[in-house]
Amino acid sequence: MRAALAAALVVALALASAVSASSSTSGLHGLVVLSPAGPVCFEGDPCTRPAARVVLAFWRHGRVVKRVTTRADGAYRVPLLGGVYRVSAPAYRVGSGVTPKKVRVPTNRMARVDLTIDTGIQ
Repeated sequence: MRAALAAALVVALALASAVSASSSTSGLHGLVVLSPAGPVCFEGDPCTRPAARVVLAFWRHGRVVKRVTTRADGAYRVPLLGGVYRVSAPAYRVGSGVTPKKVRVPTNRMARVDLTIDTGIQ
């Protein structure tokens, strides 16, 4: 009887560990800004502004695997599997795009990556 109880306990612990591992979240979060925010920048005034309600696309192996829209303050959070992704902002085709262009997502944790979108204003 004790052997059966011990075996059941081992199985229960193994299942709990598997559920815990599969429910851990990986991905990215951070702030996105538009730069430059206007045609003229003045000393003492930021030349950026939050990228409010901008769609970001995360690409892997040549296809979009996830899209996310930033909040009004430019913040974003996106669950992604661990690995390297290319990032784009499809609405911003002018300028040099999103920086950094490639991001690394760690396995089983959320990482902060702040992004800048070049508006193309010269």
